Amino acid sequence: MVSLTMISLMNDIHLQVIFGIITDAQNFTTYVPTQKEIEMSKAHIWVRAETKPMEERRALSPKNAGKLVEAGFKVTVEDSRQSIFQAKDYHVNGCEIVPENEWCQYTPQDAYILGLKNLNEDQTPLTGKHIYFAHVYKEQEGWKDVLTRFQKGQGLLYDLEYLIDQNGRRIAAFGYWAGFIGSAVAIRAWIHQQKEQELRDLTSFKGQNDLITLVREGLSGRTPRIIVIGSKGRCGQGAVSMANQVGLDVTEWDMEETILGGPFPEILEHDIFINCVFVDRKLPPFLDQELIMRKNRKLSTICDVTCDPDSDCNLLPIYRKCTNFQTPVNRIIENPNPLDLVAIDHLPSMLPAESSEDFSAQLLPYLLDIERDCDQVWSRAGSIFKNKIREL
Repeated sequence: MVSLTMISLMNDIHLQVIFGIITDAQNFTTYVPTQKEIEMSKAHIWVRAETKPMEERRALSPKNAGKLVEAGFKVTVEDSRQSIFQAKDYHVNGCEIVPENEWCQYTPQDAYILGLKNLNEDQTPLTGKHIYFAHVYKEQEGWKDVLTRFQKGQGLLYDLEYLIDQNGRRIAAFGYWAGFIGSAVAIRAWIHQQKEQELRDLTSFKGQNDLITLVREGLSGRTPRIIVIGSKGRCGQGAVSMANQVGLDVTEWDMEETILGGPFPEILEHDIFINCVFVDRKLPPFLDQELIMRKNRKLSTICDVTCDPDSDCNLLPIYRKCTNFQTPVNRIIENPNPLDLVAIDHLPSMLPAESSEDFSAQLLPYLLDIERDCDQVWSRAGSIFKNKIREL
């Protein structure tokens, strides 16, 4: 029979092995674990290449990948033709480099396959453990096909959007950068509209100062009225920051102004509307078709940063399709009083280095804790996935 004292001692020894050193309970001698024991106590993170066009970001930067390696993790990184970071940047930080999309040929069962956006769109059953933004839990377009692939392959999904702490707050997000860049694109779209031109073919920038300069120069003294809804969140703060840095004032709305539910005619009094509110349940819309058809509408440009057109949770049910970097603007009302809409679902990729470094730094503490899961971030995400699979 094993006593409670012995069980406690065994647990203490196990925990101390994970952290690198244990003390022999009988002889009080220091024991240093072998390299194999260290590797067995740590996870394997596999950073896959992104396949979505214009997606230059990575969920894990070379610097933070190196911190995982220093902590005893095995980190494998796929080479990528479009990543802002080069393979050599990861290699010098101790990562193993493999060819692009290697995980598709050989799904490593011991690894957590980490990415950002869409997996390859086919019907291949998904095995292994995947961490990425799947966009399936609100029954977005194609959600059932994706979850069915996981069901058939008995794989596991940890959706980055649903990695939340005990207070329900996301532990890592690109929200600030989505708002910051969404604001910039909306202002640029409005400038082009004033010139009776169409904004096309957006590209990435090395740093935010280059983007700020471009927007400021484009304004040339113009001062459009801007309203940001969701201004107190990370996304809204980014949108307000960009507008302020190019010299524009912002009408800031948040829960206090929207608690009674829309639609909101006040939005029509502004030139530009930036929606930064993410919801996971159906609520009254901020705008609807009847409201935007009013003759006294001043509003001419919208940026829906949350970009949720095919979900019942869409707060702007005035469009049904996202835009992209090649064609960022969708004209939903024609002249003589046009209304243009921007809805790009990976805006932070326009500042790939800064946004990746920021996101990676937010995610790092939870990757370091992925096996022990002290905050239950990973177990919560796994439970959400399993409950959704049961609904198929």
